This record gives sequence, C-alpha cells and structure tokens, in this order.
Amino acid sequence: MLMSKQKKNVNAKRLLISINVLGSAGPIRFVVNEEELVAAVIDTALKSYAREGRLPVLGTDITSFALYCPHVGSDALSPWDNIGSHGARNFMLCKKPQANDGVADADRVGNRTAVVSRRGGGSWKAWFNKSLNLKISTH
Repeated sequence: MLMSKQKKNVNAKRLLISINVLGSAGPIRFVVNEEELVAAVIDTALKSYAREGRLPVLGTDITSFALYCPHVGSDALSPWDNIGSHGARNFMLCKKPQANDGVADADRVGNRTAVVSRRGGGSWKAWFNKSLNLKISTH
C-alpha cells in the first residue's frame, strides 16, 4: 500500500503558484499538485494567509472567495477545476461580490434606521475596467 502512494506522487506534477490577494501587500506562494481542485487551493491560500498574520483579515469561508486567472479571462475559475488545467501559475483571490449594497445599522433614532453604504469592497475586475476607461490626453 505504501508503494502505490509513492508511485502516485511520483507521477503527479507539482507547481509553484503565486496568489495575489486583493488589498494585501504581496503574493502568497506555495507548491500544489497540478490535479488539486481550485476549492482546495483557495482553502490552502486562506490558511496560509491567516498563518502569516496578513491584513486585511479574510476569514476561512472558501465559498466567499473566487480565484481568477488574469491570463485566462475575466471569469472566476470553477471550484471543481484542476488548478493545473489552465496552464497558469499566477492567480488573484478576491471576495465574491455581495448581493446587498447597503447594510442596515442596528442604531435606531426614533423610528429612523440608519443605512451604511458598503465602500471599498469592489473587485479587481471593477478596478481594472475603471483604469482602462481612463483616457490619457495628449498635449
């Protein structure tokens, strides 16, 4: 039984991947098996991020995050895809967009309820598209 596990690991190709987290100072790098699922890679990235004490704090719920490959397109990778199926080693980890843009505050004054708008929670795609729309004027 031990021999079969060793042979299985010998045939598997390992990749050094780099994951940039939106809002973080630098990428997280670790080695994965190319047949590893995207969901497992997100889980490993969140655990590594927390272990290193990085900010902003992300949490551990893998369903709240999406992994993007900038070279493949603007759609998030499927959690059921193999990480090596896209031929890339650089990825971007972002929080999934919230369906609700405003959050009701528990602070009530009389019969009024204050609503606090969500700011700074945009995705890298929105930032990228906005930066492409900026026009450089020539003089």
